[in-house]
Amino acid sequence: MGTKPSPRLSAIVASLPLRPGIRVLEIGCGTGAAAREVARRIEGGRVLAIDRSAKAIAAAIAKSQSEIASGRLSYRHTAIEMFELADDEPRFDLAFAVRVGALDGRHPELAERALDRIATALTPAGSLILDGGDPVGAAALSARAGSPFLQQTADRLLEP
Repeated sequence: MGTKPSPRLSAIVASLPLRPGIRVLEIGCGTGAAAREVARRIEGGRVLAIDRSAKAIAAAIAKSQSEIASGRLSYRHTAIEMFELADDEPRFDLAFAVRVGALDGRHPELAERALDRIATALTPAGSLILDGGDPVGAAALSARAGSPFLQQTADRLLEP
């Protein structure tokens, strides 16, 4: 069984607009503490947590056996800028990221591709929640790549 999330991650999860049946994508899940907590809080929902580190994904899987067995949580080893939905995979209602370099300005060369991948993975009414420190920041993204709103969001995220 996994450990409880830190107070900071607990506060971030508490701020998410979770509801029964929601589909959630966690970007940069690390060892899965936030993903497990989200999975515990959503009835009839589903969480896919991704990370670019194979080691982190292996640790997350090892700590999340009950949530995985319940069908509420799964993990995938991929970077957000490479993420693609499987052919039969429905889009997500919510994506969130905590300290992900492609989205927090540390790796601006990856931001545009990451945002395009996120927009493609979200439903038309989907939201992206980014850890912006205090408080957590939110940006609604149109699921249509190339939309003016997506471009404005990308411009804001890419500002130095």
